[in-house]
This record gives sequence, structure tokens and C-alpha cells, in this order.
Amino acid sequence: MTKVGFIGLGVMGNSMAKHLQAAGHELFVYNRTQSKANELVGLGAKWCETPREVAEQADVIMTIVGYPQDVEEVYFGDDGVFAGVHTDSLLIDLTTSTPTLAIRISETAKEKGIKSLDAPVSGGDLGAKEARLTTMVGGEEVAFSQAEPLLKAFSAKVTLMGPAGAGQHTKMANQIMIAGTMTGMVELLAYAKAASLDLQTVLDTVGGGAAANWSLANYGPRILKGDYSPGFFAKHFLKDLKIALDEAEKLEVPLPGAELAARLYQELCDSGYGDDGTQALIKLWKKFT
Repeated sequence: MTKVGFIGLGVMGNSMAKHLQAAGHELFVYNRTQSKANELVGLGAKWCETPREVAEQADVIMTIVGYPQDVEEVYFGDDGVFAGVHTDSLLIDLTTSTPTLAIRISETAKEKGIKSLDAPVSGGDLGAKEARLTTMVGGEEVAFSQAEPLLKAFSAKVTLMGPAGAGQHTKMANQIMIAGTMTGMVELLAYAKAASLDLQTVLDTVGGGAAANWSLANYGPRILKGDYSPGFFAKHFLKDLKIALDEAEKLEVPLPGAELAARLYQELCDSGYGDDGTQALIKLWKKFT
């Protein structure tokens, strides 16, 4: 049993924390909206008033919050994680954030004589619920060896990608690919509807051939049901695309497809659908919805 702190109990974090608790680990939790912790506390988790208190109580502290600025506040704020760490602390940021911030966290952890990893995840709400996330890790081997059994509580695949920041770079590559599959999926459905095809039959048919992909299999059926609930928030995907484009500019790599997806998701969020799931992109095609 490990004393695990978990900060961020949103769409994915709540399920991930439950898997850790079910595996027998002692859980210390914090979330900006305390009510989101009620179920876990009812199951035996201990509520903490601040990220600092989580770090004081736990040996391994995991975080999964919304934006890089949230990560920065959680770690570097007056009542943040770094204010409460001790010599045995291992920090694992599961948020999709910037490689630069991951490296800063790593450097600060080293200054304090503790270990850290950046470990963003992919798989959405279903992956979190079913403990089959893909976790991409940046950091040192010794920290990874300690963290791997814990990460496997909610992951089907856990891979050390390289030094600090490598996990975040890998997640950017992941999001670049998803940008293409999401735009392709909604255009496929818009075209198929305009051609008066049966959409379920289209999904079943093209999903069995070369067009098969995760977005089509998981989000296509939700769209047909009119289900735009967030497995992953559209506003968070837009954040990820902006990070990817910023990093690509630094690397001098053109990403025209990701640029197009970012423009479309910006339009979606500007239209008031940022709190919907990424599949809400279809709403830009007014004739479909």
C-alpha cells in the first residue's frame, strides 16, 4: 500500500483515483470543487484542504488539472505541492501540459532532492473508467520504476519516452493525430448525411476498413445519439492543439492539418460549445445538427 495524493477529480481524474483506491492504496485527495471528492471520501479517501496538505500527507502525488496555468498554481503556489513535499516524495503530473513546464517541475524537484515525472494520458473518459489509458512518461528511470505499478492501476499501456518533457512531447504527437481523425470523422458524417446515406450503416462499414480509427469507433456513435457530453472537453482539446502548434513552431515543423483543426475548435468554443465533448465539432455543420 502506498500513500497516494490525487489532485484533480474531473471527468478522468475521478475514475483514475478510484482505480488507485480499489488497488488498496491510501488516498489523499484535493479538488477545487470539494463536492467532486465526496464519493471518494465516502469510500475512505482523506480530504485535504490544499495541494500543500496533499503533499505533506502522501508519498506519491498525482495531478491532473485543466490548463498549464493550473499546473503551475498547483505546484508552485503558496499552498502548492512544492510547499509540502518531503524527502520521499514522487511527483507525477498527468495533465496534458507544456514540455517547458514539465522540465521546470523536474528541475525544481531535483533542487529539493525528490523525483518527478510528466505522464500525460490518452483514452478519454471511457479509458479512465475501464483502466485502459495509455500513459506517456517523461523522466528518469528510477522514478519511472517506482511509478509504473501505480500508473498501471488505470493504464493498459505505460511507456517511458525519455527525459523530462518527453511525455508531454509524445502527448502532443498524439493530439496532432487525433486532430486529423476528429476532423475526418465529422466531415465523413456531414458528407454521408448530405448524400442521404444511413449513418449507422456508414459507421459500421467504413469502420471495418482502412478508415477505421478510435475517434470514429468511440465518438461516431455518440454523435448519432446526439450525445455531446465530454469524454474530453472541446476547450481542453483546443488548449492541447495550441500547445502542439507552439512547440511545433519552436521545432520549425509546419502542421497545417493541426492548424486547421485548431481554427475549427476555436470556432466551436467561440460558439459556446467549449464545455461539450470533442465530438461536438459536428455542430459547426448546421445542416447535420
